Amino acid sequence: MTKYLLVILISMVPLIELRGAVPIAIGYGIEPLMALGICTASNMVPVPIIYFFARKFLLWGSKQKYIGKFCAFFVEKGEKAGQKIVKKTGRGGLFMALLLFVGIPVPGTGAWTGTLAASFLNMGFKSTVTAVSLG
Repeated sequence: MTKYLLVILISMVPLIELRGAVPIAIGYGIEPLMALGICTASNMVPVPIIYFFARKFLLWGSKQKYIGKFCAFFVEKGEKAGQKIVKKTGRGGLFMALLLFVGIPVPGTGAWTGTLAASFLNMGFKSTVTAVSLG
């Protein structure tokens, strides 16, 4: 049971996510298809929290004394990236762009970053969850 809990927790860690959790699960002897299912489901657990609260926290934090610069940096980056994507793909291409962004196996392009980007782009919750889970 401990190995399953560890794999579930690793799946929820930003930057590591599925790219680290699936190989670890297989290394623990969990069947590959089962490992992929457990890790994918676990990776989706933080998505609603990120979607509904991360942007609000960053906007609030950008006005605070000690964390203002840090949060403002992410707000500016998120808004610029969002405008750039909308300019290139149009509003209709956001779903596919998010799906591809999350699906690229590079650190920093997983569910956490993709969901935060979707919240800055004002994508709908259902579209975001679908694109992130498919990616």
